[in-house]
Amino acid sequence: MKNTLIVCMMFAGFGQAAQAQQKAVVPPPAVKAAFLEKYPASKGVSWEMEKGNYEANWGGKSGEDNSATFKPSGAFVEIVRAMPVAELPASVAPYVKAHFHGARILEAGKVTDAAGMQSYEVEIKGKDLIFSLDGKYMGKD
Repeated sequence: MKNTLIVCMMFAGFGQAAQAQQKAVVPPPAVKAAFLEKYPASKGVSWEMEKGNYEANWGGKSGEDNSATFKPSGAFVEIVRAMPVAELPASVAPYVKAHFHGARILEAGKVTDAAGMQSYEVEIKGKDLIFSLDGKYMGKD
């Protein structure tokens, strides 16, 4: 009986921890307003925090075909539009494999920042790598 009670208490604690981790991020009014002004037709938006900024994700089956980042002030940082890995410049996959211990590209996106500059972002092993439009490695994000 004592062991059953301990097990039940452990599961209750795990459930509360899981709920805390899944707590929805609510952006401040300035961020929400800036987002709606820039992307008024967006549907099914979810928010998360990334490096002190607010990231909105929406579109597609996974809900992350588009990812726009805003500073807490509401200033636009960038948008990343998901794309098939096969559409990246031909030099990207071999570079990743050669320089990141045979890593495989999990996701890819085309980035447009607030100044209109474009690049590619690829995700490997929980890291984001940045490449120029002509496929040259530019660093980690």
